[in-house]
Amino acid sequence: MALFALAQAVPYGRSHSNPPVTQEPKWDSPQTRELAARACFDCHSNLTKWRWYSNIAPVSWLIQRDVDGGRSQFNFSEWDKPQDVSAGDLADSIRSGSMPPWFYVLPHPGAKLNAAEKLALIRGLAATLAASPPKGGGG
Repeated sequence: MALFALAQAVPYGRSHSNPPVTQEPKWDSPQTRELAARACFDCHSNLTKWRWYSNIAPVSWLIQRDVDGGRSQFNFSEWDKPQDVSAGDLADSIRSGSMPPWFYVLPHPGAKLNAAEKLALIRGLAATLAASPPKGGGG
């Protein structure tokens, strides 16, 4: 209990900032954006929903690490900046089930996509990246 209490004093994991959205991609459809919002936005956008448990260490540390890492890989809210993303990489991650990760889906059941939703997201992201590639990035 003492270690748990002491962990709460560590400041990392509590800077729950959501920088402003500077530019989103020109989505191919509202459905693609909705699916991406459900399954991807908490880590890959500036629209993170910081839930109550994101304030409790050590969970807060893991969440902060995942959000920082996700935003640094690519960020749907900063499409006017260079992004390290390709439609093929996104498709592979969604198809393999590595995105969204299982440990995210457990407390966020709405992020779990069925087979038809995965296919729709893959196709929609491919169309979105082809029509609206990020600045300096591929698609």
